[in-house]
Amino acid sequence: MLGNRKKAAPINGAGTSESKAIDPLRNLGVQEDEDVKRMLQGSSMVKVRSPRWQKRRTLKLLEDGITVWCQSHKTSSWAKEQQSFSVMEVECVREGCQSEILRQIVGSVSEGQCLTVVFKGPRKSLDLLCQSQEEAKHWARGIRTLQERVENMTQKEKLDHWIHAYLSRADQNHDDKMSYDEVQTLLQMINIDLSDQYARSLFQKCDHSADGRLDHGEIEVFCRELLRRPELDAVFIRYSGNGCVLSTQDLRDFLKDQGEDASLTHAQSLILTYELNEWAQKNQFMTPNGFTMYMLSKENCVFNPEHERVYQDMKQSLAHYFISSSHNTYLTKDQLTGDSSIEPYIRALKHGCRCVELDCWDGDKGEPVIYHGHTLTSKVSFVKVIETINEYAFKASPYPLILSLENHCSMEQQTVMAQQLQSILGDRLLTKPLSGLDSHSLPSPEDLKGKILVKGKKDLRVEDCSSSSSELSSSDEEASQAEGKPKKKEDKKPGLSKLSPELSELVVYTRSAPFKSFEQAAKNPSTDMSSFSESDALRHVKDLGMYFVRHNTHQLSRIYPSGQRLQSSNYNPQEMWNGGCQIVALNFQTPGEQMDLNQGKFLQNGQCGYILKPHFMCQPETTFNPENVGGGPGHSPVLLTVRVISAQQLPKPEWDKPSSIVDPQVWVEIHGVPIDNNKKKTHHVDNNGFNPRWDCTFNFTVHVPDLALVRFMVEDHDYTSSNDFLGQYTLPFTSLLKGYRHVRLLKLDGSSLSPSSLFIHIKVTPCQSSPSKSQSKSSAK
Repeated sequence: MLGNRKKAAPINGAGTSESKAIDPLRNLGVQEDEDVKRMLQGSSMVKVRSPRWQKRRTLKLLEDGITVWCQSHKTSSWAKEQQSFSVMEVECVREGCQSEILRQIVGSVSEGQCLTVVFKGPRKSLDLLCQSQEEAKHWARGIRTLQERVENMTQKEKLDHWIHAYLSRADQNHDDKMSYDEVQTLLQMINIDLSDQYARSLFQKCDHSADGRLDHGEIEVFCRELLRRPELDAVFIRYSGNGCVLSTQDLRDFLKDQGEDASLTHAQSLILTYELNEWAQKNQFMTPNGFTMYMLSKENCVFNPEHERVYQDMKQSLAHYFISSSHNTYLTKDQLTGDSSIEPYIRALKHGCRCVELDCWDGDKGEPVIYHGHTLTSKVSFVKVIETINEYAFKASPYPLILSLENHCSMEQQTVMAQQLQSILGDRLLTKPLSGLDSHSLPSPEDLKGKILVKGKKDLRVEDCSSSSSELSSSDEEASQAEGKPKKKEDKKPGLSKLSPELSELVVYTRSAPFKSFEQAAKNPSTDMSSFSESDALRHVKDLGMYFVRHNTHQLSRIYPSGQRLQSSNYNPQEMWNGGCQIVALNFQTPGEQMDLNQGKFLQNGQCGYILKPHFMCQPETTFNPENVGGGPGHSPVLLTVRVISAQQLPKPEWDKPSSIVDPQVWVEIHGVPIDNNKKKTHHVDNNGFNPRWDCTFNFTVHVPDLALVRFMVEDHDYTSSNDFLGQYTLPFTSLLKGYRHVRLLKLDGSSLSPSSLFIHIKVTPCQSSPSKSQSKSSAK
């Protein structure tokens, strides 16, 4: 159960909000923020889609302090859904005419009045023209303030804000009190179907004044009762010597079982941090309320907090790292009719992506453009993309960024590209090998910190004038055709390079080279890298796994999706990581299980986009084979026991009726080498997305833990149609913390689903032997 101490009102608060019982803004602590006040009042703006399409809209921050309403006259339910957005769905706010659309009206408006709201998922950006520069700054600053405040809230604060936001919506007559009918509306909103008898008894229990309405303190009591966590109380009682409080020794016993620091000093510091009761704190006890506060804190998330920083050795060869990589980065949707934009580059780079793709074609007036050639996808200026990359390249990670160039340009426009890369990126662009290092060996991420590398063709005759014939790499053209990208039309003349010397010179450590065989590649310098289609790469992993792993100990491999994936779907990246492939390029714009795995993989090491491969994948003569089921390097079998206990505050599918309640079930999945792939599910709980209980225990044998990912996925069970996705969380097996943990669920697009979570227990024990997997998929009831 939650703490009894009410939140203190802000010292400077002078408004009426501090006396209100139902006030989400109080929980956010932003009542007196001038930017937020302006947002609450609402602003008349112009929504811009083109120089001709400009419509006046009113934007207003709702009382929950998170939702922005954009007033329109559209009537469809989908359109109404698109009329609002949460500040937590915003990737960034760009001030001025920085989007492709707003640049078209530069000169006719003041740039200071313009701003672009870039969203995290596939949703189109919102281009706005404000009535004044001051108003634009209020909204830009206000959104950032609210985002920062929500991100810094504790789980307890998020729960308080969440329930008060729903209370505000359920208070239909806005009298700051809750009638029984309004309570029933609230219960429906928060996804719980209580019997009328229980709901009425809960209401009456809190209605101390017996006037049929809950007010002020009664609402706080009601919230505490609603948010009680009996399963946390049960854990508390199990460790409490007297059933009332935890002594420091009781707490140390709990911490020992959790695998945490069980010292007296640590136990005392936790009591000082999380215990709200002054008497208990003074006497070094932890009450049930303090224990709940501790269990809801970030310290008890399933992901190891030590892995939120860069903790791996960053001084090994680039070939020894998995590198977060994007395919067709410029596309917002599919590769036939989707828009090309600079905004997907912003999203990818802000999420730690370290290899982005640029499909370059001749544009008008001698200016190269980026798009999916010979399709209906729109075009975006090469120079604008490079400017955007320069701005966002190192916001999420200091480690090297690779620009994968698909070059279809004429010699003249290639030269323009080279000039623009150099003039815009300046000293960040790597133009020659690092001094003091072998120019034919790959440097480390640490060596290349803050540098941008160009991956592309290189005319080796520039370096070796004695060469009798051109050694111009053709791998990009081979890859382009395999990816479904058209080949550049040109007359082939023997020995005649079609590559601009200026562009060729910018390729230093990442030269595109055709792959002929592993034997041939072993003779080439490690600065050569090859691109493989997903089918070719998978064939190598299955048939020649050990040799592919060895190849990837000294050269980089880039894997790209099949050209048949016209809707920009993704392949399974885990199969490529199993083969040691570093640059496993995915369509970041397409959410789903594959991107969940990618995001989970790169959660570790400070989300810097570089993950050190296991030691058995870095040794030149390794015998590791991902298809091996009989032991060998990398095989250290462990038994993973996962107890799925409960969930909290699950959402409803966006398209569900307001009256519907979800029937949740949980999948626990292992993704790794083939022998480890497994998934199991709980039974479903009828009509309860608020606090469903399962208490299901699953056992998994994980043979190669260093390559395994664990995915938790919650869905709404349906007898008549396919189940609806509700939330998920994926993390490396090696980042799991044991004991009682909370799993903070994410949306389909990878953004936070706060305060939705799972409560689980994790146990990992070594296996005496390597038992064969009895089943690949099973259901626990």
